[in-house]
Amino acid sequence: MEKDLSINRLASNLLKKLVTNSAYFGVKIQRMDCGATLVDAGMEADGGFEAGRLITEICMGGCGKARITRGKYGDFELPSIFVCTDHPVIATLGSQYAGWQINEEGYFAIGSGPARALAQKPREIYEEIGYKDDFDESVLVLETNKPPPAKLIERISKDCRVDPENLTIIMTPTASVAGATQVSGRIVETGIHKLRRVGLDPKVILHAWGCAPIPPIHPKFANAMARTNDAILYGGTAHYTVTYDDDERLAEILEKAPSKASNQYGRAFIDIFKEAKYDFYKIDPNLFAPAAITINNAKTGNTFKSGDVNSDVLGKSLGLKAR
Repeated sequence: MEKDLSINRLASNLLKKLVTNSAYFGVKIQRMDCGATLVDAGMEADGGFEAGRLITEICMGGCGKARITRGKYGDFELPSIFVCTDHPVIATLGSQYAGWQINEEGYFAIGSGPARALAQKPREIYEEIGYKDDFDESVLVLETNKPPPAKLIERISKDCRVDPENLTIIMTPTASVAGATQVSGRIVETGIHKLRRVGLDPKVILHAWGCAPIPPIHPKFANAMARTNDAILYGGTAHYTVTYDDDERLAEILEKAPSKASNQYGRAFIDIFKEAKYDFYKIDPNLFAPAAITINNAKTGNTFKSGDVNSDVLGKSLGLKAR
């Protein structure tokens, strides 16, 4: 049964591959005085596509696969990440979802990955999906450009109920290839989160896959972050297999799911972000969704699609200029 899966156990095998082959993956490993391990995947380290791909699988708690491919968006080809999972709820809501808000000594970050399942952050998600993990090792992924303070690391290990020497924190700056790769690798999770928001019980989702472009790197954080959002909002596609009794109701839910359902759709995210005075909470939450979503109802055999890739907005956002 899925509830018997330990995503921290599964992710630990992937983590060992990342750490023991740090030179290959372009990451830097640091052991803290408390015993915890920090993995730099793009601050001082080079990181790269392969690091981002493996971190994506770690973020999914070892319950999904990722590979780097390519996609054509208008006149441009871009590196893209393809992800798939046969355990979509645990892999995404139970692990990959960036739902752990961390704030300590002026350090703020959003945590994702299997450590969330040990700390039950946020608890209401785990109560809804009925999942709790128990393992003596854990890994947390932070989208950040600076390492967390020692006091915070100790608190995280306490929240996860693991010894500090059994805690690993992976740091993935947005303005890095590894960081951009693992954000685009959240395409399936973004779609599930939106479907849940507009009325679909995520537990009816059996299988999922998705693909999104990996945006070109921008040196400024706000621009890099905006590009990773637009990669999903205007270039990402997500596909789900579900079991659902009512096709008509399923189609109604799906119509509200893609990013096009937002009244802010059609503009580059950096412009929306500036207009909101750089406050995420002032942005329409309906915007955060894949460009296109397809659902196959295994109970009826029917398949529904809503939304489309918008290469024009994507190209402007990513600074793609043909000559």
